[in-house]
Amino acid sequence: MPKKPPELVYGVEDKPPLPTCLLLGLQHVTIITIALIFPVVIVRSIGGTLEEAEFFVSMSLLAGGIGTILQALKKKGIGSGYLCPSVCGPSYLPASLLAAQTGGLSLLFGMTAIAGSFEVLLSRVMHRLRALFPAEVTGLVVLMVGIAIIPLVIRNFMGIDATDTVTEIPELIVAFITLGTMVGLNVWSKGKLKLYSVLIGMVFGYICAFLLGVLHAPHIEVFRQAPLVAFPDPEYFGWSFDFFLLVPFLIAIVCSSLKSVGDITTCQKINDVEWKRPDMKNIGGGILSDGLSAIVSGLVGGMGQSTSSSNVGLSIGTGATSRRIAFAAGGILIILALFPKLAAVFVIMPKPVMGAALIYAVSFMIVAGIQIIMSRMLDARRIFVVGIPLIFGLSVDALPELYENIHHPWLQPIFSSSLFLATVLVIILNLIFRIGIAQRQQLILEPGVDSSEKIFTFMEKQGSAWGARKEVIYRAISAMNEFFESVSTLGLTKGKIKADVSFDEFNLDIDLRYDGMLMEFPTMRPTEADLLRDEKATIKLAGFIITQYVDTVKSDLKEGLCRVLFHFDH
Repeated sequence: MPKKPPELVYGVEDKPPLPTCLLLGLQHVTIITIALIFPVVIVRSIGGTLEEAEFFVSMSLLAGGIGTILQALKKKGIGSGYLCPSVCGPSYLPASLLAAQTGGLSLLFGMTAIAGSFEVLLSRVMHRLRALFPAEVTGLVVLMVGIAIIPLVIRNFMGIDATDTVTEIPELIVAFITLGTMVGLNVWSKGKLKLYSVLIGMVFGYICAFLLGVLHAPHIEVFRQAPLVAFPDPEYFGWSFDFFLLVPFLIAIVCSSLKSVGDITTCQKINDVEWKRPDMKNIGGGILSDGLSAIVSGLVGGMGQSTSSSNVGLSIGTGATSRRIAFAAGGILIILALFPKLAAVFVIMPKPVMGAALIYAVSFMIVAGIQIIMSRMLDARRIFVVGIPLIFGLSVDALPELYENIHHPWLQPIFSSSLFLATVLVIILNLIFRIGIAQRQQLILEPGVDSSEKIFTFMEKQGSAWGARKEVIYRAISAMNEFFESVSTLGLTKGKIKADVSFDEFNLDIDLRYDGMLMEFPTMRPTEADLLRDEKATIKLAGFIITQYVDTVKSDLKEGLCRVLFHFDH
């Protein structure tokens, strides 16, 4: 059972009051609707009609609502059980654009459903692939998702787009007032105000946008003319398939899945003060719900869905991570899909307000990615695994002209997205740099000659090579130092001590062997009286101290040698 961190107002299993739950769900919906820009961009890229865009957006809302609810479930292996809403995934955008431009929306829908099916299959073996997704890989993907949308974030914050390249002073005023309200309420307020910081900030943003003329009469007319209730038009349904688009969509699935691994890992971490490692079985359930929501998207006519790092960032910022909020947000999304007038409130959101909300959420997302990366020890290999993909990924946004001449249908999507390129590179480099890393190493310690510095240097080097958690390695160093000094000082060994150290993603084991007297490891600390009358009490005290560092310890005599086993959960 996860231990709720003190900074959370509502933990994952807490039950906020219904009005609070609905308001927090609505706040998440405001962030989710920002991703609706992707379906609009796709329809515009093929010269589609307004009706096609409305259908695409509505069905994406429907699929997102279903995906958000599935993700919050934790039954029969479906869902992670966390507040980790589904949105129109930026990972799908390059492949979706290619499909729509090649064969229209029907091809996009068909390929999205096929891609979702592959993600479902991937979820079933996710727990066996933990070695492929170490912290530096998942952390980099979370980091790159935040970085990849920075251009979109800043353009919206400045109130510009492809047709409007001039930033007006009123737009900047709206942007800074909105962001300042959100940040100020989060930093300096307490209780309910902090919970609703984004929602309150957006309300202020809408008001300022209207008063300063940023929210124009045509926007109000869009809301006025939107029907109250509307159901999907069957004529827009259709599915087709293109074999050559399979690879771009599979790459999109890998990126989406890795991002979800990072998002769900972040959810696990922020909901458990004693978090140690990603729960891959739980992550597999989350990936399964992602795949199912992608299948639903393709079948109903929406864009591919994936977990939202921005919404995870929002939950961190507000301190509300209850999965009941996900059910509220999912229900609101489904309602919005059927009530266009309600959806229009979000569709006409002024660009500066949208940009401010994204900056608020992306700030937490980027830092969360860095924290995941730095939760492990990094040696030169792992630094290159992170650094090289980060540099080349950033080059896509900084120097896009470098990749303009790549037109191959299987390669072009990779080099058109900083997220795609960084993800492909980090996976490849992680596999390459795993070559030559031994999972077992030996250390020989000689009493009277070696010192604790030798233990520290050895374990630091191996911990970095293995990508182990710092806390586990330093506990192991403390236990080994205490053991070495005690055995040497108390004269328990007649010669050298051999230490075999082995590691995998779940365990760190240290097998110590020496010729001499077996050390004792009592579960109770010797009393002062014991220390005065029992000659062996000093040995017992040293053994008791060691038990405070290790998770389990065993000792026995084997082949005439004393053998001590230290085990650490990882």
